[in-house]
Amino acid sequence: MPTRETGVRPQSSLDFRLMSLTYKFRDFIKPRMSVLDEVGIKEGFHVLDYGCGPGSYIVPLAKLVGKSGKLYALDVHPLAIQAVQRIAAQKRLVNVHTILSECKTGLPLNSLDVVLLYDILHDLHNSGEVLAELHQVLRPEGILSVSDHHMEHKEIISRITGGGLFRLVGRGRRTCSFSKK
Repeated sequence: MPTRETGVRPQSSLDFRLMSLTYKFRDFIKPRMSVLDEVGIKEGFHVLDYGCGPGSYIVPLAKLVGKSGKLYALDVHPLAIQAVQRIAAQKRLVNVHTILSECKTGLPLNSLDVVLLYDILHDLHNSGEVLAELHQVLRPEGILSVSDHHMEHKEIISRITGGGLFRLVGRGRRTCSFSKK
């Protein structure tokens, strides 16, 4: 059953572990840096990986933002948060912070340079609430980068721009980039 706040169906622990295994295979075949190259993340940026899952983007993101940047990883599943914390500890990534939440980030207004919304949009049944939260935490010049292999680019664009909070500013091979209106 979907949660009231985000409409995301909670994933069983077995489903999460199977997804994690699938992502490890995917990441070996198609490294995540190839996706992140489209975003333009620079050293010192503050980035949120919204719906971080098992942490596929954590290591490449930490390298991009460097020691002067911050990386936040948010997910609704406790196993996702544990996986990211384990990666951060193993790789000694002191700039990685985890957030266990169904929607709210708890981050200050206008505090993020980039938000990644990767492979989660198709699961958000009330994406309006999530997009409103992301709109609040993004800096005025910030970028919302969206990729979802379950959806066509035109469907992603319609869903993100439909609420009037974001406008399309770029379209890469794998991602669409949006800025605040």
